[in-house]
Amino acid sequence: MTVQNFAMLSEWFSTPRGEYVLAWERAQFDSAVEDVFGFNAVQIGLPALDFLRESRIPLKLSLGLESGCSLRSEPVRLPLASQSVDVLVLPHVLEFSGQPHAILREAERVLMPEGSIVISAFNPLSLWGAARALGWERDQFPFRGKFIGLLRLKDWLSLLGFELNGGRFGRYAPPFSNRRWLERCDFLEKAGDRWWPICGGIYVVRAIKRNVGMRLVVPNWRDKRAAAKTLAPVAQKQNGVRADRHDAR
Repeated sequence: MTVQNFAMLSEWFSTPRGEYVLAWERAQFDSAVEDVFGFNAVQIGLPALDFLRESRIPLKLSLGLESGCSLRSEPVRLPLASQSVDVLVLPHVLEFSGQPHAILREAERVLMPEGSIVISAFNPLSLWGAARALGWERDQFPFRGKFIGLLRLKDWLSLLGFELNGGRFGRYAPPFSNRRWLERCDFLEKAGDRWWPICGGIYVVRAIKRNVGMRLVVPNWRDKRAAAKTLAPVAQKQNGVRADRHDAR
């Protein structure tokens, strides 16, 4: 994602349509990060919008190429040590980047085992996705991005050893640019959550980095005891002669 795209996306969030998305999205990020503990939290992109504001982690950094970031760097080459970050947030980074897979691989590298990643994206299976597919305002934000379906994102994360442990769809109104029309469609939020939850215009998900291949090691004597019990013959003495429990008939 270029510096210009980041800047334009940040400006878009100050429009009526962007504010409509941002209000809901911030609440989801707040809920996703508030119960994650550790020492280091990192936000990639959009430094003017604090998506880590409810995090209790003491050290918080924003990272990207635009001005205002704590560290200047491309998302595909993070200047961070491997397994050094406890929570990483990616607000609309993947869909506006030409290398979403590389960004996720880098995220997996820097995250601690059992660390959390929180991702927001526009949903192609929604009225917002339909508007983009029909070519409406294709050269404008957010429709110039490559919307990523949740199932595809889930597959990408699974291949890297991540496991989804929370998420939600939201914002079911059509992508009106007029604030009044968006407010008139407020009733669609509750209806959408109940009747067509996978058709929200945006989704936010949280995933945990799992240690693939970990195995609980138990003392050897337990295995031997279990094997001994399993293999012990069941027999009894009858008139001083060893015999099986079941008599031959």
